[in-house]
Amino acid sequence: MNGFKDAGLSERLNTAAGAKKALLEKFKAQPGVNDPAFAEREEARRAVRIAREAREAERHAAREARKAAEQEALQAEQAERAAREALEAQETAQQAASRVAMAAEAKIARDARYAARKARNR
Repeated sequence: MNGFKDAGLSERLNTAAGAKKALLEKFKAQPGVNDPAFAEREEARRAVRIAREAREAERHAAREARKAAEQEALQAEQAERAAREALEAQETAQQAASRVAMAAEAKIARDARYAARKARNR
């Protein structure tokens, strides 16, 4: 079995320099900013970004509209509850006033019977 090939320092340096040169050539071979394909890709990216921003704005508007509708429904429910409580309070007050009036009438009738009984006995 052959062992590892022991490369010398100069051979390793030449290999590293070759790799750097290949990387530089690969970078230089890429199309530049003035390339029409580059402009097309940038335009496609811009269109995608604009569409994404439009969808995001639409979702945001829908979310805000939903929140506003929920808030309106909550306020309507609170107003309805307040109206119902006011009506119940009014009914309770009317019932209390009716009881007071009935109690006053009963007292007047009782006092009248008492006065009539006293008048008969004299």
